[in-house]
Amino acid sequence: MKTTILIHCPDQSGIISAVTGFIHKKGGNIIYLDQHVDKEADVFFMRLESDFDSSSFDLEKFKGEFASTLSQPYHMEWSLHLDSVLPRMAIFVSKYNHCLYDLLSRYHSGELKAEIPFIISNHRELEHIAQQFDIPFHHIPFSKTSKQNAEKQQLTLLKAHKIDFIVLARYMQIVSASLIDEYPNKIINIHHSFLPAFAGAKPYHAAFERGVKIIGATSHYVTEELDAGPIIEQDVTTVSHAHTIQDFIAKGRDLEKIVLSRAVKLHVKRKTMVYNNKTVIFS
Repeated sequence: MKTTILIHCPDQSGIISAVTGFIHKKGGNIIYLDQHVDKEADVFFMRLESDFDSSSFDLEKFKGEFASTLSQPYHMEWSLHLDSVLPRMAIFVSKYNHCLYDLLSRYHSGELKAEIPFIISNHRELEHIAQQFDIPFHHIPFSKTSKQNAEKQQLTLLKAHKIDFIVLARYMQIVSASLIDEYPNKIINIHHSFLPAFAGAKPYHAAFERGVKIIGATSHYVTEELDAGPIIEQDVTTVSHAHTIQDFIAKGRDLEKIVLSRAVKLHVKRKTMVYNNKTVIFS
């Protein structure tokens, strides 16, 4: 049985020794360990992958003893995940299809180790893609008058299907505080990296007019401060005077789907930790 443990706590001597010794005592074989110390915040982060004999491993007993032996003395925030339990991911989308196609293709090929119980959209244009991949599609219209009811429908679906995290695959609506509170650091968004310089409906047009030489994409966790959540993944590509606006848009969309898929895979593999609106990304 393979497990992944994520830990962060005040930095102090002996943490690695104490944790690895505990794993060894419980019959575990550590197959991966990475750690980081934020010197400014004086916080220690660690990620461990371990193998246990499934016939003798008692998950609840392990958690209880870990809490009393390590978590409490070292003031740890920690979580344990079983590799056999796939995270359940809901996808929110509007009318742009490039990120949705990319995620579903990776999911269908087995590259993305998650379950996708459903797709939610405020439009019906992409319903045929959900049907193509045999994933349930829920059309929940969004307007000023229906917003509160739409959010209730979303939360009902999310809870009924025991969703672990949400991916906004170019979902062109602002996510409400109630949804963010239910899924803190568990809603992943993607957008171009022109912000805050080129905000608005046509950022690529504005960037083209300005003659930018680099365009990019950013994927981050969603917070109540719009597009200012902890960054998970970014990438850039160069452009020049020879490129048209359509070239900008095409390059930007390529980056968006690649950066989003990287961010989702990092989250699924339990390689992200959030602290002080930043992320620690393990290799």
